[in-house]
Amino acid sequence: MSLPLPSSVQRDAIADIPIRVGGTANARIAGPVEAFFVRHRDQLVWVHVAMFLFFLGIIFVPLFLPEAAENATPLTDYTRFANYAMWGLWFPLVFLSVILTGRSWCGILCPMGAASEWANKKGLQWPIPAWVRWEGTPIISFLVITVLGQTVGVRDHPEAVAEVFGGTLLLAIILGFFYGRNKRAWCRHMCPIGLLLGVFSRIGAVQFAPKRKKSGGDRFTEKGVCPTMIDIPRKEESRHCIECFRCVNPQSKGGLYLRLRPAGEEIEQIRKHHPNPYEVAFLFLGTGIALGGFLWLVLPVYQRMRQSVGHWFIEQEWYWIGESGPWWLMSVHPQRREVFNWLDFSMIVGFMLGVMLLLALVLSLTTALSAWLAGRAGGDLKLSGRFVELGYQYAPVAMVSLILGLGGELFAPLASLGFTAETVGYLKAGLFLLGLFWSLYLGARILINQGVAVKSLWLPLIPGVVGSFVVGLAWWPAVFGL
Repeated sequence: MSLPLPSSVQRDAIADIPIRVGGTANARIAGPVEAFFVRHRDQLVWVHVAMFLFFLGIIFVPLFLPEAAENATPLTDYTRFANYAMWGLWFPLVFLSVILTGRSWCGILCPMGAASEWANKKGLQWPIPAWVRWEGTPIISFLVITVLGQTVGVRDHPEAVAEVFGGTLLLAIILGFFYGRNKRAWCRHMCPIGLLLGVFSRIGAVQFAPKRKKSGGDRFTEKGVCPTMIDIPRKEESRHCIECFRCVNPQSKGGLYLRLRPAGEEIEQIRKHHPNPYEVAFLFLGTGIALGGFLWLVLPVYQRMRQSVGHWFIEQEWYWIGESGPWWLMSVHPQRREVFNWLDFSMIVGFMLGVMLLLALVLSLTTALSAWLAGRAGGDLKLSGRFVELGYQYAPVAMVSLILGLGGELFAPLASLGFTAETVGYLKAGLFLLGLFWSLYLGARILINQGVAVKSLWLPLIPGVVGSFVVGLAWWPAVFGL
């Protein structure tokens, strides 16, 4: 005799029953953190002000200082200090922090998000248009900023830092002034670094979870207290949560609570946390565009391609290819012996886009093969559903690659501590292997949750391993040298 199914009213009532808020360990560690931030929530504005002023000092003060001496260090020259603070500390450490604290940078420290929200309170508060809310918008934002950063030399020239980061800050303020009502449209929809941190926050060890979980899946809403427009009772994913603690009240029966979890748990159980094809596309494309931004600097094949293309233009008597373009589009710094022309600009952009598409194609093929093999081995869902879930397995290896490649200056001080270049290389290789094995583990867990038997895991795992090794080998010249 079968039992009758509950009615929709009964299901909603069951969904609204308060859930158990963590265990003893969670309460012992997360409880004091919650209490601290709730108690000092109103004082966070001063943290935002301090970070805003520090950020302005990092990106604009070097413009007014003399050129740094050849032997200058971050300890003896402010310009070198600002550059190291940006690329040797902030960039890699903010990624590493995601593993431990999620997107806490965005809600507690980020000056851009805070400035955008402040502008929103003073601004026109128009409805957020569809082109801003489109999930592909932050992908395009990231790709444009990454390519522009390479063509203007953002890692080498203070003027480029001011243009890229100062321009991004200005865009955040403008967007906040026009769109949203007491919300952070910039943080959710357009921030190029926000999407990157959001994807990697899924492997983080913290989660803000509803005390009273409602069914229906993760939703977007402009109502409620959440500045990034999360429907709090239905929250399932971490990527939009900036951990501002506005939805946390330890004495309330509703809202969210800080939950500690094993790192990577959300990706292991990604089907319960709103898997998104745009995130997977960004993971593939973002890794590829960042890789292309470094390979053009170190691969001899790029120089050979540049020479061949340049000769072809000269043979056609199209001499404009050798002329310099505007300073805001390419690096024009004769005093530093670096002047790009239209050939350089076109080749850098084309090379980066080519590497991006090639790596995205490889990862798409390996993921599709893994998804197909998983179906043959008993995996549930359609091929497209398995593809999206398995695409997340590359998150750890992609994050480690970005840290080693784009944040390589983090390891620079090790030389002054007596570490040889070989030792530093072994350290980097160890970190990459850690990311590789983590990706392998997550891939296995995703396959098990798809219904693939443990004894059959090895076959659908192979394409994921190949894809991860491709990422590692592609980054090898940029990280470890040729």
